[in-house]
Amino acid sequence: MRAAKRPEGELNMDPVEINAGQWYLRALRADNRIDDRPALADLGVTDPDYVARCTAQWSSDTSYSWAVCEPTTGELLAEVTLDLETGEIAARACAGQAQAASAAAESVRRFAAALNGLS
Repeated sequence: MRAAKRPEGELNMDPVEINAGQWYLRALRADNRIDDRPALADLGVTDPDYVARCTAQWSSDTSYSWAVCEPTTGELLAEVTLDLETGEIAARACAGQAQAASAAAESVRRFAAALNGLS
């Protein structure tokens, strides 16, 4: 897959929520309502600034990241990222959540293809 690119001069994209069947994808969060950092730690991400860095990457259109969530609780089950320079999609899942990560990665693949269709 080629890297996702939008037309020159278009404003940076705000985080986008994606429906992935049984799961939904949303931006990573670490605020007074939702804190994904404990679940990210289960995935091996222990940097306390990781969520802030991912937010900055959305703003700079370098990489997009999503928390793959259980719809009724909002619990992070996996993380999917899209590198806009390379078009690479990566996914990692909490124990027992490989299906959620796989479905989410496929949804992000379709999202990236739609972005490519804009150029």
